[in-house]
Amino acid sequence: MMLRALTLGAVMLATAASPLLAQTPRPQPEIALEFLGRFAHGSFNKSAAEIAAYDRATRRLFVVNGETGGIDILDIRNPRTPARVGQIDLKRYGAAANSVASHNGVIAVAVENAVRTDPGKAVFFDAQGRFLSQVTVGALPDMIAFSPDGRWVLTANEGEPNADYTIDPEGSVSVIDTYPGVRNLTQRNVRTADFRSFTSLPAGMRIGKPGATIAQDLEPEYIAFSADGKTAVVTLQENNGLAIIDLDTATVRRLVGLGYKDHGINGLDASDRGDRAQIRTWPIFGMYQPDAIASYQVGGRTFYITANEGDARDYRGFSEEVRIADLKLDPRAFPNAAELQRPENLGRLRASSTMGVNAQGLHEQIYVFGARSMSIWDDEGKLVWDTGEEFERVTLERLPQQFNADHQRAGAKARSDDKGPEPEAVAIWSTGDRHYAFIGLERISGVMIYDVTNPRAPRFIDYVTTRNFAGNHEQGQAGDLGPEGLMVISAQDSPTGRPLLVMLNEVSGTTALFEISRR
Repeated sequence: MMLRALTLGAVMLATAASPLLAQTPRPQPEIALEFLGRFAHGSFNKSAAEIAAYDRATRRLFVVNGETGGIDILDIRNPRTPARVGQIDLKRYGAAANSVASHNGVIAVAVENAVRTDPGKAVFFDAQGRFLSQVTVGALPDMIAFSPDGRWVLTANEGEPNADYTIDPEGSVSVIDTYPGVRNLTQRNVRTADFRSFTSLPAGMRIGKPGATIAQDLEPEYIAFSADGKTAVVTLQENNGLAIIDLDTATVRRLVGLGYKDHGINGLDASDRGDRAQIRTWPIFGMYQPDAIASYQVGGRTFYITANEGDARDYRGFSEEVRIADLKLDPRAFPNAAELQRPENLGRLRASSTMGVNAQGLHEQIYVFGARSMSIWDDEGKLVWDTGEEFERVTLERLPQQFNADHQRAGAKARSDDKGPEPEAVAIWSTGDRHYAFIGLERISGVMIYDVTNPRAPRFIDYVTTRNFAGNHEQGQAGDLGPEGLMVISAQDSPTGRPLLVMLNEVSGTTALFEISRR
């Protein structure tokens, strides 16, 4: 499938005084985000705000607070002044909440075990935070989600290994049947979609840890549903794939390999060294490795949007992460290896040590983590469209002095040798016959907005950030950093009667509320 190729070649890192960037007027975007208010949940860089669910009857947000391990309940009847009105303590059910979802007044929480490699729980509450029921699910439930009709609750059980990699539980998806009501749930309501029947992986997927079984190595991350609610599509981030789950049978229907992004066509800035951004092509491949996924319907078909963050196997007992400077490159594939491995070129970029290795132990191909992009896939798992290098080009134009900044250093290029802007979260807003995607950039922070009404020809709309690069982050003066989750509250469910975007920022520990409007 053809990727969208943007202009190739190098781009100079402009200065703040650049007349081209500072003075060229931009047209008014057709979608505007008006910042309304924020709530600060806790300390800097403690994951105090990660994922949220909304209850329309009470006008409450339920926010995963990774610092406390519980759920913060926010009253957003006035979204300019969100207020915490309660908390749900989850210590009696496990170590900490990882995800939350809601449907018709029921709040579902994914809770990991105190021993992360042991089975976790799905715990259910009402909108006042009162306990309803609980069931056991797989190891390290990373996301929980209701199907569109509320009949099924799914948990993506990541099954990460322990730090020494001596215990590696199987990844799975738990399918919970809520009939005849969550108050009456028992373990009989839970079925497990696992990967034990798979003896091989499709092209474009990978085993992250050599020697691991497929069932152990696959790590479900995020969940989206088909328009008819009969199928779930689950990202397998570290493995660069998707799992297609049939809800009626609670089985994995098939696996989809996402393939590799050719950075000989789509460029990137590959080094944190030097004073220039070089968004240029290189002879390397990027693994898409999506984190979040969301779905929408066009012309009777379901399409899926992924935020292609990337993730490596990096544990005390095993790590595949290595700088390209430290790879032994095959001179036939890379006759200019010495030049490529200079620190200002590819030398500093992190890559996989286990992929692209030939029988002589030399790397004849180089694979890096993440695609620095948003992709759209059809209901067969085929790539329809990708943003190419546009995320980096836009942030370079808008924030030349902070391009690819990290959370603590506002200067440019700090994350160029890793995963760049690191797209993490995605949400979709549909209004009339138009569909818009919001993509959260975890590192530099902020939200990309695209019109995705035509999945094969989306349009960039705007990039919006409420990060204050001059503010002291440890004193809570840096605005919103590190969006981990995004969600849209429709106009009919909103306390203001207008659609809202909720942005959960794990680094700043803030929940930010925006009003969405079309011009």
